[in-house]
Amino acid sequence: MTRTTGTYLISTTLGESVRAFLPHSLPPSAPDLSPADFTDLNRQAELALARLAGVSGLVPSVDWLLYSAIRKEALLTSQIEGTQATLTDLFDEEAGFKVSNTDDVEEVTNYLRAFRWTQDQLRDPQGLPISVRLLCEAHRRLLDGVRGAGKQPGELRRSQNWVGGTRPGNAVFVPPPPEQVSTLLADLERFIHEASTDLPPMVKVALIHAQFETIHPFLDGNGRIGRLLIAALFEYWGLLSEPLMYLSGYLKQHQSEYYRRLSAIRTEGDWESWVSFFLEGVVTAAVDAEKNIIAVASLVATDRRRLLQSAKAGPASYRLFEMLPMMPRFTIERVRQQLDTSFPTATAAVKVLEGLGIAVEMTGQKKNRSYSYQAYIELLSG
Repeated sequence: MTRTTGTYLISTTLGESVRAFLPHSLPPSAPDLSPADFTDLNRQAELALARLAGVSGLVPSVDWLLYSAIRKEALLTSQIEGTQATLTDLFDEEAGFKVSNTDDVEEVTNYLRAFRWTQDQLRDPQGLPISVRLLCEAHRRLLDGVRGAGKQPGELRRSQNWVGGTRPGNAVFVPPPPEQVSTLLADLERFIHEASTDLPPMVKVALIHAQFETIHPFLDGNGRIGRLLIAALFEYWGLLSEPLMYLSGYLKQHQSEYYRRLSAIRTEGDWESWVSFFLEGVVTAAVDAEKNIIAVASLVATDRRRLLQSAKAGPASYRLFEMLPMMPRFTIERVRQQLDTSFPTATAAVKVLEGLGIAVEMTGQKKNRSYSYQAYIELLSG
């Protein structure tokens, strides 16, 4: 039986008439999606997430893991949209070093800000629930002062947009007309908070992401907000209590398939392939994050052991070492501030770590030197 997942409306933009796609409400019907279609994959994904949550107990501070995981997600979700910034750029910017591609780094930093704000809202009993308003506020933070700043940050679009192609007439996809957007989003919000569906939460997240991308409610930043919504729903439904997984890594690696699967929902009604692809992505991303945590925990434990065995180490160098996973690039002045100590004490602490090869001096200068916890950065960037 041929499926239709929406209807087409004629919309006019830039003087061209185009067929804009209007998706049906969730959950999919004719035929219904059956939870049985995804039992095995859903169980694998749940197990992978449970293992990931368990392994996070290996490190003394889960904050380290969150520091790097959230930054990787911010970076990778932005790279899907063509941003060129690297993890080192991000660490450099936080350390106050000069960064060449400032605009790209600013976009990634904005995503971090939007993500943290969303998380705070969901954790605050007085905060906003997952809603259109929450997404608009996250969008405002995402585009604040960056390239998309002229594209109505925080507001639903009031004009027809299109995806791919140089103009509406040769677009790959034309989302719903602007006057339909708020109704479609209200519908999506209702589905999120509806208890009656028997679909597993992770399958619902896959459906919601696809529907959001189809609605394409903003003039810019739809991909990033749609992926931020995935992370928010994972937290909201207790699928992963801390955002330790960076799913955007998998989506970036399989970018053309990611877009193809979303497109096949609209053209062929193929929800099953998209949901399977999404659940496989969760398994892969959770396993990758788990391996990364084990590698980081092992590197930090080895380096800590070397430091503790060193005759030159003292309280300041121990304290500095414990800060490195959340301050992987630094100057002596930054160390002095963080340790709240004198310049000579900070210098001595850095020298101990440099002598052990834990910290690497980056400039080769006598003055204004900068340092890096290089092995750790390489591990995270790999």
